[in-house]
Amino acid sequence: MIALVSHDAGGAEILSSHSARHPGDFLFVLEGPARKVFERKLGSIESMPLEEAVRQSASILCGTSWQSDLELDAIVMARSLGKRSVAFLDHWVNYRERFIRSGEITLPDEFWVGDTVAETMARNVFPGRPVQLVGNPYFDDVRREFADLPAARPRGTKSLRVLYVCEPIRAHALRMFGDERHRGYVEEEALRYFLSNVDALGQPVERILIRPHPSEPVDKYAWTRQEFKLPIEIGGERTLVEEIAESDVVVGCESTAMIVGLLAGRRVVSCVPPGGRTCALPHPEIEHYHRLLRCH
Repeated sequence: MIALVSHDAGGAEILSSHSARHPGDFLFVLEGPARKVFERKLGSIESMPLEEAVRQSASILCGTSWQSDLELDAIVMARSLGKRSVAFLDHWVNYRERFIRSGEITLPDEFWVGDTVAETMARNVFPGRPVQLVGNPYFDDVRREFADLPAARPRGTKSLRVLYVCEPIRAHALRMFGDERHRGYVEEEALRYFLSNVDALGQPVERILIRPHPSEPVDKYAWTRQEFKLPIEIGGERTLVEEIAESDVVVGCESTAMIVGLLAGRRVVSCVPPGGRTCALPHPEIEHYHRLLRCH
């Protein structure tokens, strides 16, 4: 048996898709947003205390979290018991920082990644540690979900439906780096930058659906409806795939949800505001808002 340990939503999406392909192989330790992700895909799941699951398992498989030390605690516990640990890297940024707490680094025995870009990055950041390219089961599931949905609106539609995917940038930067402005901006600034310049998309906007991150309060961005006279709605009640399927454009900063937009064949735009760190997503199809503004 393997102890599968997960807290944050990004890693949970990948690990839940992986575990669905290997039923019966895991004992689950689920906290935070991961619980809802796993239950959405696998139904009711018994989550065990960390120490009990690690002791009963031959090895551990975990994601990475900025909201919690759960996965790092699991790696430390596995090592103390002489058991192998594997961490699945679910993004393309801050690889080393994911494993640092209070100035100390805690690395697993092996890393798994979902694509060749992540593989190269991980080998460079963690020389000497095994890195295994296993593919991304979450993205495979997403492709199937989109294929089963009704056809998208025909290209050439005169007005746009926009999905804006939010990230808790301030909280993440503060916890990881001790500076909420580590990236040069916070989430409200990025959203205001986009909403103040929606004309840069080049077509009239029919709807802007703002989707809070799974770790954020559902009403965090309600202020936008008073501040801007735009057709704004607050999303997040349906799945990411459903909300992307009903949209023509996906806008964000450097969220994994933007890559899901690319998988759906949607136009994807990064709206990092002036002075912010350049979007680190390595996907050339992503457009950048500052360039659209220059051309507008």
